[in-house]
Amino acid sequence: MRGGPINFPQITVMGTENAMLAAVLADGHTVIEPAAQEPEVDDLIEFLQKMGAQVERTAPNRIEIEGRRRLRGADHAVVSDRIETGTFIVAAGVTHGHITLQNAPCDHLGAFLNVMSDMGVTVSCSKDTVEVDARGADLKPLRCRDIETQPYPGLATDLQPPTCVLLTQADGDSHVYESVFEDRLEWLGELRRMGAMVEIADHHHAVISGPTPLHGAEVEIGDLRAGASLILAALAADGTTTIVGAHHVHRGYEKIDAKFLELGARIERLAEGT
Repeated sequence: MRGGPINFPQITVMGTENAMLAAVLADGHTVIEPAAQEPEVDDLIEFLQKMGAQVERTAPNRIEIEGRRRLRGADHAVVSDRIETGTFIVAAGVTHGHITLQNAPCDHLGAFLNVMSDMGVTVSCSKDTVEVDARGADLKPLRCRDIETQPYPGLATDLQPPTCVLLTQADGDSHVYESVFEDRLEWLGELRRMGAMVEIADHHHAVISGPTPLHGAEVEIGDLRAGASLILAALAADGTTTIVGAHHVHRGYEKIDAKFLELGARIERLAEGT
């Protein structure tokens, strides 16, 4: 392989990461634009540098690589998962709970934490700890385009589904605009089966009205983030909820059922097909 300019038609996280992985061992110079700015991309850059790669972010949306013949082994601690952190923050909010998250990356959640603050969820950050206190919180709705997903440092599309669950408990109408993925709002149909008042205007825009008491139902997971969000809805719902397709969730959240059990949830993992 040889290096060269890589110009993406739009920002792509995995596209940026895969291009980097190819370029570090390619012959010559590679420039990636526009390069994704997500923390996970910078974490991969740091890891590759430890392995001897010549890779550097030379501008917010540009990464440059000079190919090497070989890399060496290295030790690296992977950056904490900001999406899992955000999911547990919403879990506290939707159940009006109080939890402390250890090794949680507050610095990577700016846009999301602003949304939580606007909704009335109190989140306190220290160096690597996040404390969430939603006891007695009066959840407020968010108006048109206040919830709009964007590439980093904007609101992560992966945190849109959990946020939608919290919006069902806010007093008023909230508007959600999904600008990153097509059909990312389709999962809201399952949330509607649990009693949520949701109007899906098109592939990118939905209106969520609340507060709405949620109730247990049998729902089906279509993807990873929707699955975690349906678990959040089940925690706040009256009655028992059965979630089909849990394997989607397990690939992105390590021992999520055990973590919720430690927080006092009544949750049980069943074999698929039972």
